[in-house]
Amino acid sequence: MSDTTPRYVQIDNWIFELKMVRALKVDEYGKPYSAIANCNINGENMYVDGLLTKEDEGISKEDFLTFLKFSKQLGLKGFSYHRYHNGESSVKDAHIDKLDSYEDFEAPEEKVETQQTIRLVK
Repeated sequence: MSDTTPRYVQIDNWIFELKMVRALKVDEYGKPYSAIANCNINGENMYVDGLLTKEDEGISKEDFLTFLKFSKQLGLKGFSYHRYHNGESSVKDAHIDKLDSYEDFEAPEEKVETQQTIRLVK
């Protein structure tokens, strides 16, 4: 049995290719979920797009490891995600062949863009 999941299926003269996945953080399908992410697959890489959490917590170590396992299962070479921390935006890249755990992950120091904090005052 293969360690990877096929990313395409051919039926007749059509090939159905896995290009986008919606990920839900929930214990059982159909129940209310605490986070959602859209994952776009392009070539051998995946971009985790639009990660939203119920409590606005962002991505945890456990979440990161889950996306790492999923990427490995699809046979991808890496994935990246966008996050805001202390009002600043950055893109984090994870290269699958260099990672065995979250502790192996080193986020880039370069900041992609800065977002101004807006506060509403009554």
